[in-house]
Amino acid sequence: MMKGKNIVVGICGGIAAYKVADLVSKLKQAGALVDVVMTKNACEFVTPLTFQALSGRPVHTNMFELIKENDWKIDHIALAERAGLMVIAPATANVIGKLASGIADDLLTTTALAVKCPVVIVPAMNKNMWSNALVRDNVKKLKVFGYKFIGPATGNLACGETGEGRMEEPLKILEVLKKMA
Repeated sequence: MMKGKNIVVGICGGIAAYKVADLVSKLKQAGALVDVVMTKNACEFVTPLTFQALSGRPVHTNMFELIKENDWKIDHIALAERAGLMVIAPATANVIGKLASGIADDLLTTTALAVKCPVVIVPAMNKNMWSNALVRDNVKKLKVFGYKFIGPATGNLACGETGEGRMEEPLKILEVLKKMA
């Protein structure tokens, strides 16, 4: 079902970024063509080289990079045009808020706002952030506009607490994405 499907994976800056390496690997093994977009903060947790090795494709981190193989198109437009599905994981409260407000100030948010395909958001944050009324309102707003959400799960969080806010496991994310493909 995933064979030949163009999937853009947007990675935000959160400790759960390491789990996305497994998701990218599983998507490629399922036959998908995976383009990875990383925020500056995501690069602090996992290097672009990791995702380049796993996807077999260049990793996009620069808003003003040009894609030569697409007639020198600006990166976010070229990525958006070929995307059949976009997944943002881990999705931070920051990026969820930006998307809900229509703010496009980096490569990930400009690509997400330019795609015409389904966008799946996989939140990961502290339980207090996840339960914050502003974050919940942003999630509701995005759902009204057709964005899909997977999770978050309940469990141990990086801050040492336990609660809702943990990124769903890559295998579960993959199962949901296969149903959407």
